[in-house]
Amino acid sequence: MTKIVKKSLSDRRLTAGRKRRLKKLSRRPDNEINTSDIPELTERFWQNAVRNPFYRPLKQQLTLRLDADVIAWLRRQGRGYQTRANALLRDAMLGDLNPKRRKDGGWDRPKNPRHNGIAQTRRAS
Repeated sequence: MTKIVKKSLSDRRLTAGRKRRLKKLSRRPDNEINTSDIPELTERFWQNAVRNPFYRPLKQQLTLRLDADVIAWLRRQGRGYQTRANALLRDAMLGDLNPKRRKDGGWDRPKNPRHNGIAQTRRAS
């Protein structure tokens, strides 16, 4: 029977000698570090860069009240309506956060006069 052992650098404690060497290295100016064996990353390198395909953001369960017609529209498109709703919200979020993706300066929230009325009525009661 074999035993699989997983080790990482964070499992090792830094000895006093290692700490001294790291402190000495951190005081060296960048121009003294030999980087001749490391290619410099240019804009051309980053043109084809993609996000890690195995990245999965952390999900959080919550209760969200949406209009019935919105839910019906999402469900009519088939399975995965929650995933589609998340994708729509993520696209709106990224568009709001990234000024280059914005077409007219930001995401326009719907101007529905009844929203204020509902909020005011609920606050009053």
